[in-house]
Amino acid sequence: MGEEIVSKNFIEQEIDKDLAEGVYSEVCTRFPPEPNGYLHIGHAKSILLNSGLAKKYNGTFHLRFDDTNPTKEDMEFVESIKEDVKWLGADWKEHLYFASDYFEVMYECAVKLIKKGKAFVCDLTADEIREYRGTLKEPGKNSPYRDRPVEENLRLFEEMKDGKYKDGEKVLRAKIDMASPNINMRDPVIYRVAHMAHHNTGDRWCVYPMYDFAHPIEDAVEKITHSICTLEFEDHRPLYDWVVKECEFDPAPRQIEFAKLYLTNVVTGKRYIKKLVTDGIVDGWDDPRLVSIAALRRRGFTPESLQMFIEMCGVSKSQSSVDYAMLEYCIREDLKLKRPRMMAVLDPIRLVIDNYPEGATEYLEVENNLENPELGMRKIPFGRELYIEREDFMIEPPKKYFRLFPGNEVRLMHAYFVKCVSYETDENGNVTVVHATYDPETKCGTGFTGRKVKGTIHWVAAPYAKQAEVRLYENLVDEEKGVYNKEDGSLNLNPNSLTVRKDCYVEDSFADAKGHDSFQFVRNGYFCIDSKDSVPEALVFNRIVSLKSSFKLPK
Repeated sequence: MGEEIVSKNFIEQEIDKDLAEGVYSEVCTRFPPEPNGYLHIGHAKSILLNSGLAKKYNGTFHLRFDDTNPTKEDMEFVESIKEDVKWLGADWKEHLYFASDYFEVMYECAVKLIKKGKAFVCDLTADEIREYRGTLKEPGKNSPYRDRPVEENLRLFEEMKDGKYKDGEKVLRAKIDMASPNINMRDPVIYRVAHMAHHNTGDRWCVYPMYDFAHPIEDAVEKITHSICTLEFEDHRPLYDWVVKECEFDPAPRQIEFAKLYLTNVVTGKRYIKKLVTDGIVDGWDDPRLVSIAALRRRGFTPESLQMFIEMCGVSKSQSSVDYAMLEYCIREDLKLKRPRMMAVLDPIRLVIDNYPEGATEYLEVENNLENPELGMRKIPFGRELYIEREDFMIEPPKKYFRLFPGNEVRLMHAYFVKCVSYETDENGNVTVVHATYDPETKCGTGFTGRKVKGTIHWVAAPYAKQAEVRLYENLVDEEKGVYNKEDGSLNLNPNSLTVRKDCYVEDSFADAKGHDSFQFVRNGYFCIDSKDSVPEALVFNRIVSLKSSFKLPK
């Protein structure tokens, strides 16, 4: 047999080339989030890509918080990001870092640039800097402060650090080329004055580096070999390389860009999610209708399902959108052989088997998962009074309705054939109780072949059933209208994104279940125990996904 041909994405091909040419002797990657919010599904792609490359090449993976902007950052976000990255299986081991750990190094780099004549202190306002920058078609013009002597720049920059100037009064700019066709190279601001406390360094600094200056220094200090980022940073790469070169780092990290992950009909913008949280439309950044990693985890998605989804999306330079149905396909594929298939009744009516002995209970042995015998068996109680789904009984059924109606016979899953003999209603005509008789000879598994029925329905034994709250989720946005209202930019919200059913009944098999545990509810979909609101005495289940899929695998 010939060797198996392994397809590699373009990033892996570039890494192979760098290793073969001796540019680097090993691979070191990083995931560098800014701790100013919760991570979402797009970040999962970056986490799994960067950690996956390090693992594939027996290299090192770093988690580094890019905390250079104290106005938006918070330790709450630091802890949530650590939890998300760990949950996805990306192991940073001892390599946990903060950009703020390198503030002294960054300051020294800025001083070095000033001494080399590559940076200057500028007094222009933000609006003036923007005006001087020029346009895509017209070159910018030099700041009147561009040719300040080195000694003056050093003194002014030190005074900025010592707190002698107000916010915005002075900035430090790189001295590159105001006529560059790349606007990012037109003397960009690399330091600004900001009199704000930092979550990690407190009040020690009142000057903070800009992202485009800080990021390449962070990578270089940590000896990152391949700085993998999304396509919007492609135009920033010349500045990244300039900073590394002029600050005299060797070896230099290499920036490679890939296409972001766009998911159809979901909300990922932090500003929009924050408003949803503030307005009480969702119950937090981990509301299961969102696609933050925390929300997906609470909803019941697994790290394996996200890994499968990211692998199916692939890595490329081309921007494209992915249907949310593909993510749902991945969680179904991951859970279908792993989880037990339990019985739960979400809209209950009572079924009384009139000829079953009163007070009697028998235990039926059932397979946990018909497709995976390794999950074993369990015993469920059966008796005279049961709960069934309201939709499984009709007084006057349409054609091809094979469930319970007066005179019809069905199989109770794992149990017996029952025949409807009568029913009771309330004053409004709503069915409250269905009466039936059972045939003892038709017990499931006894080899009965005397006759067949066309319908099988599920049930739970009323005296043993656990009452539960079940939350049924749909898309947070109106898929027909799209995510955003074109007139005012607001969100097109789906008013039916959450349905709460409080009087549901589940079988008595959840004694040891805990938050995040997931199950298939027969005929109803995949559900997990809510990690925030559920307690053993009052179970709350979130529907992860329905059983049916609209997603078709490409041929």
